[in-house]
Amino acid sequence: MVPNQPPERALGSGVGARRASEGYEPEGEELPIEEQELDALAEEVQQMANKIRQYRATLPDQLKTALASLLSSQRPLVPGFDSSSSSHPGPSGKPAPDASTSALPTEEDQHTAEKVVLLKDKVARNASSMPVALKRMRDCMSKIDMLGSSSNGEIHPAFREKRTS
Repeated sequence: MVPNQPPERALGSGVGARRASEGYEPEGEELPIEEQELDALAEEVQQMANKIRQYRATLPDQLKTALASLLSSQRPLVPGFDSSSSSHPGPSGKPAPDASTSALPTEEDQHTAEKVVLLKDKVARNASSMPVALKRMRDCMSKIDMLGSSSNGEIHPAFREKRTS
């Protein structure tokens, strides 16, 4: 930058700026090369757009199948555990693979499966009876509180601990 030049000239002193300010047009040889480069770039952009469309169409399905296979491989195998598992869809939306169709279950596996089913039934019955048990427990606690408040803290002799000496 020369100190005597005006600031506009100093800022726009690049070769491209001079050519544009002087009305410079590129020679005939450079123009076809640039058009060829532009055509090549446009073709690359088109190819990349096609690849992106293809990935957008196929990638979600590939991810679903990969996740489903990963989850099914990590799932513990209990043959014959739940015969209705094929009716429940897996993570991919397809029915879950049934391990009992690939191999015949042994007697031990059947026994284990029966125990698991019985345990599930027992847990379900216990969970359904929980509200009734809580209500009875609260009633008993309130009765104990009423007895304690009415007797001034004295315990009836029948409920005292017998001491043996």
